[in-house]
Amino acid sequence: MKIVVAGPGCSHCQATEKNVFNAVAELNLDAEIIKVTDVLEFVKLGVFLTPAVLVDGNVVVAGRVPTVGELKKLFSGI
Repeated sequence: MKIVVAGPGCSHCQATEKNVFNAVAELNLDAEIIKVTDVLEFVKLGVFLTPAVLVDGNVVVAGRVPTVGELKKLFSGI
């Protein structure tokens, strides 16, 4: 599983990244987590609201900070 956290580096983006790492750890997933901070890359990924979380190229959360519980549900359902 490839997870991308897209955001310019604001506090919401940092919280999202932390929650992604925690959810992956709690589920013991074998996932590659990538942080993207370049606005041009956001557009290429189809992200227009940040922070955003993408799983295997699909935007699953955008424009808000997801909770660890929400992310666990998303990651285990994929």
